[in-house]
Amino acid sequence: MERHLHFSEAELAGRRDRACAAMQREGFDGLLVFRQESMYWLTGYDSFGYVWFQCLYLGADGTMFLLTRAPDLRQAQFTSVIPPARIHVWADREGADPVADLKALIESEGCRGQRLGVEWESYGLNARNGLRLKDALEGFAALEDASFLVSRLRLTKSPSELDYVRKAAELADASWDEAVALAKPGAFEGDILAAMQGAVFRGGGDDPANETIIGSGPGALMCRYYTGRRTLAVQDQLTLEFAGVYRHYHAALMRTIVVGKPASRHIGLHAAASDALAACEEALQPGRPVGEVFDAHASVLDAAGLAEHRMNACGYSLGATFAPNWMDWPMLYRGNPVEAAPGMVFFIHMILFDSAAGIAMTLARTSLVTETGSAPLSKASLDLVVA
Repeated sequence: MERHLHFSEAELAGRRDRACAAMQREGFDGLLVFRQESMYWLTGYDSFGYVWFQCLYLGADGTMFLLTRAPDLRQAQFTSVIPPARIHVWADREGADPVADLKALIESEGCRGQRLGVEWESYGLNARNGLRLKDALEGFAALEDASFLVSRLRLTKSPSELDYVRKAAELADASWDEAVALAKPGAFEGDILAAMQGAVFRGGGDDPANETIIGSGPGALMCRYYTGRRTLAVQDQLTLEFAGVYRHYHAALMRTIVVGKPASRHIGLHAAASDALAACEEALQPGRPVGEVFDAHASVLDAAGLAEHRMNACGYSLGATFAPNWMDWPMLYRGNPVEAAPGMVFFIHMILFDSAAGIAMTLARTSLVTETGSAPLSKASLDLVVA
């Protein structure tokens, strides 16, 4: 079967070499991979089959195999560099025990008595299966948390990855243009969503890893998607948080549009958000802890008297992520010691919600860390949009 890869085999092999080197430094003999992001980054494997039990084993010597279900057999053959003979299927049946199948496979790899890293913090490993895994391997191998071993490697993007990020940013701008064109009194939120996502699809992009956030009226003060669409009133506000997505790489934007005459509170909050975003982008410097970005966020907004209206984090890394969330590691919060480096990508968001006044204001975009600072990837204006 011809393979459907988005990176060269040499690049994928280089990533696995880096992961093996990291394992060796930390004293692991192998890694049990449950994050779909990790599987995609290491092998190209592209699937939502992680919602059932699925594990990629990567040995410190570079050997690997995948244990998955029958529907993902051909998916793995089509989208990954995992050797077909090393793709194993556990059978759906009453009493099925894929953890036992995994134990038998890693025993055949000589893992008895070894030290294995596990991606315990993963949407692909629920609590029930995690407990079953721990019980099954008790006394067989030493299991230790390695949830972020691959995530740390994924944090700095390669040139080919950055090409996809930049394309995602172009799609985000195209999506925003659709929203600006449609947001007006009488517009239906469903039509706005359809146009925004349509721009991404027409550009060859993908579904986002979580739902686009859209809310108007009192719903503009929400940071999460909720079901139930609304028609915009003559005087209204519309908050949108969305992403352009290309080859699973995300570039997000967030904005609040004022419909009708903006309240003075809208204008004041937008000015504060603009100042804070500029300060955050200035603070995102190579070699500096990313916690300093949050410090800049809090300093500007608190000085403006907005401490009670802001969030306790102001962004996070973006990359290739899978449902249910496009937020990647690490987050921009107080005291985060992770140092920024060229090639990292961060979504920096200013979110201000004045619940007493019923006023929302958001301003956010995605930036790339460069050799000398950071650079926004969106070309969209930061001016307040009044429809």
